[in-house]
Order: sequence, then C-alpha cells, then structure tokens
Amino acid sequence: MKHLIGSNPWTISGISRVLRELSYSTKTLSPTTTPSNATDSLHTRIFRAGDPKASIVPVLNQWLEEGKQIKQPALQFLIRRLRSFRRFKHALQVSEWMSEEMNYDISVGEMAVRLDLISKVHSVDQAEKYFDSLPDTMRTFQVYGALLNCYAHNKFLEKAEATMQNMRELGFPIKAISYNVMLNLYRHLGKYEKLDVLMQEMEEKGIKHDAFTNNIRLNAYASSPDIEGMEKFLSKMENDVEISIDWHAYVVAANAYLKAGLTEKALQMLNRAEQIVTRETRRHAYEVFLSVYTNLGRKDEVYRIWKLYGNLGKFLNSGYLCMISSLIKLDDFDGAEKILAEWESGYSVYDSRIPNVMISAYCKRGSIEKAEAYTNSLIERGVIKEPDAFILNSLATGYQIDGQMAKAVETLKKAVLASISGWKPNIITLAACLKFLKGENNMEAAEELLQLFRVRGHFSTDVYDRLVMNIRDNNLDAIALDQIKGDNETLDEESTRIHEGQI
Repeated sequence: MKHLIGSNPWTISGISRVLRELSYSTKTLSPTTTPSNATDSLHTRIFRAGDPKASIVPVLNQWLEEGKQIKQPALQFLIRRLRSFRRFKHALQVSEWMSEEMNYDISVGEMAVRLDLISKVHSVDQAEKYFDSLPDTMRTFQVYGALLNCYAHNKFLEKAEATMQNMRELGFPIKAISYNVMLNLYRHLGKYEKLDVLMQEMEEKGIKHDAFTNNIRLNAYASSPDIEGMEKFLSKMENDVEISIDWHAYVVAANAYLKAGLTEKALQMLNRAEQIVTRETRRHAYEVFLSVYTNLGRKDEVYRIWKLYGNLGKFLNSGYLCMISSLIKLDDFDGAEKILAEWESGYSVYDSRIPNVMISAYCKRGSIEKAEAYTNSLIERGVIKEPDAFILNSLATGYQIDGQMAKAVETLKKAVLASISGWKPNIITLAACLKFLKGENNMEAAEELLQLFRVRGHFSTDVYDRLVMNIRDNNLDAIALDQIKGDNETLDEESTRIHEGQI
C-alpha cells in the first residue's frame, strides 16, 4: 500500500484534471489585520468587486485607463482563482476579454476552460455551440474532455457516453481522468454494474487505476450500500503495494459506516485518516474532518480539529465556512457567532457564503428578526449594497416559517429577480408561496411567480406547464416538488457536499 496525497477524488472535476488547473483557496488575514491594509492590485480590485450580477469588465478597463499593463499570465491566474471561488460568470468575462479586447491568442487548454465556463454560466446547449464553432484542429483531447465533463456534470448520460466513444474512435490517448469522469457519472446515477466493466476496459488498455478510480469505486460500494463489498475493496487497496491510498479513502469508509449506524467503525476510519494526513493537505483534510465529526455529533472532536487547524498559522474562508456550518448543525449558535465575528474582523477577501450560511441558519431556526438585523448590518457597514438572491431566498424561507406569507411571496420574487445562473429556490418555500396564493384565490399572481422562474431560466417550460396544472388541480406537494428537483439537479452541488465531508 502506498499513501498518496491528492485533491478530493470522489468529487472529481474532470476539466480541472485535464487542464492541470491548480486549486486555490481563499486566504484570510490574521485576526489583527484589517481588510483595509490590503495593497491595491488588479487581483484585489477583482475580488473586492464580489457582486456576481455586476460585470467585471469595467474593473479591467479601468486598470488599463490608469496606464497599467495586464499581461496574459496575470489574466490566466485570475481565471483560475475566480473558478476556484465558483465565480464562473466573472471568470468567463475575463476569458472573453482576454481574447476579444486584448487580442491574446488562447491555447486549446484555455478553449476547454472557456467551454466549461460557458456550460456553467449559460447552458450545455451554449457550450455545444461553442464546441461546434471550433475548427477540427482545435477539437483536441482537452476540449473533448471538457465537453465530456459538462455532460457528466449535468447527468446527460447518453451524450457523455457518445462523447467518450468519439474520443475512442478519434484515437485520442484516453487517460484515467476521462474514465474517472464516466465512473463518477455511473456512480451518481446508481449504475453500479457499469463500473467494473469500465475498470476492466482500463486494465485491458493498460490504463492504471489511480487513487481517483479506486476511491470512486470504493464510494460506489458505500453508496449502494454494500458494506461488505466496501470492506473487501478497502482491504485490497491496503494490501496491494501497487495501489495508492490516501486519507480520502478512509473518509469514504467513515461516511459509509456512519450511514449504516456503525459509529465506532466510523471513528476508527477517521483515526486512520488523520494518521496519514501530511503537511501539504492538512487544511483541506481538517475541513473534511470537521464535517464528518459534525455528522457523528462529536462537538468535542469538531473543536479539537478546529484547534489543529488554527495551529497551522493562517485561516481559509473555506475553513471558516465549514466550522460555522458545523456548529450550526450541532445547534451551537453561540459558537458559530463567535467564529463569524472572528472571520469578520480579519478577512482579506469577502466570501458571501459565510454570512449567507448564518442568515440561512437564523431563518430556518425561526429567528427571522436576527436574520433581518444581520442583513441590515451588512448593508449599513458597506459590506454589501443590497441582499443578493441567496440572502433573499433565505429571508423568504424565514418569513414562510414565521407565517408571514405575504412577505415570503414578495421576498421570493425579489430573490428570483436578483438571481444568477446556478441559483435555486428553497423548494418548500416556493410550494408554500404557491399554495398561499392559491388559497387567496390569486391564481394570476401564482402563475406570474412561476413565469418569473421560467423566464429567469430556473426551470423549463415543460415544468412550468406542469406546475401550473398542479396548482389548478390542488396538487402542489410531492409531485410538484419532484418536478422542480429533477429539472435543476446536477452533480456535485456544493450545498449538498458541505456535510458529506466533500468540500
């Protein structure tokens, strides 16, 4: 058994491995340092302009107007950073500005990145159009790999399989990464019978199973759930000197035992995982451990890991997000508020996810007054200009829980109007608002609300038509909710990963 340290192998992003993109985390300053101390740079300006609705292009143009240069490597770095923060719209704008305004030539790898961004910001259809616009000579392995990842991310099985077959027929040197994308898709779709077939194909072609391959298979056993199969496969990984194993594998096993109610075995797996974490991966590992210990209900272990995290000397926004989320789930709101205050006193790059998770927690707990007060304080302090779609969505839920349905409807409308690609409503709140409007004999307002969702691209015309029919038939519960979920579901949504130990 070899110990291998790498990025999270069961939430694999095909495009990032194909292009060998680096993963960057958001650093925060020490608690004694204030955001105002940060030096002025293009990077600083870009990341201070955190409004996802606003274009980033004026910031770039202003930099040039001041007589300052922007070299291509700096723009490439910005794109990587923006992608790591999931600011896909801004990353795409920088990518397009780089070639259209600065006239820099872009490589096929950068074309692959742009295809991935188009898929995330606009749609798979638009990504396909971009792919079709490229000359054959530019449709390289990287670009096909990006297209494959787009299909897999959106669970387009037939298109993903067809793209993989095209790559075979074109004679591309298909590497483990493309197989891993397909394996991960099959796992998410529950098509476990296809995993061994694809892994056998890898062996026949002399493509070695890497840590990602093995962890995807291990996770499939855990998801089945097939505890016996998982244990046998894990034992094989441990005993085979040719197989690389890292701490992620033990986290997969820990999560499987947790779901099976085998708490002691889960703790044993976490202990093994901690023992093989190395210096290079400690921060990410500690964030994962925070989440798994939270799911085990072990608040003492959560604080122990947080202390180890603090001993590393610098804090990441992702760490603060994970710790605050953990304490909220453990119903330790006092602790969560203390960590939030610590973050607010020293961040260098504002991360809207952190205040948003606190506002969401207040709302779900029924503390709408606290949510309103904190939101107002963000505005008064100049941290935000106005609530974004995510905050408004949470507030709508808070009003719904508090029985203030008229406010819930109005706030949900504002959330939709402020929304960007990738935003999703609280489905229960949406259903409650529609039922409220139906009960008020205001079908026109209910249909207008649904129409707003359709126009903003949050679900299809087909789903819109079915939901309108469900309202008229007084059937707004399970069927309607399933339709909305199915219309919006994609792989690897961050909101579902935080407490699965996968961020």
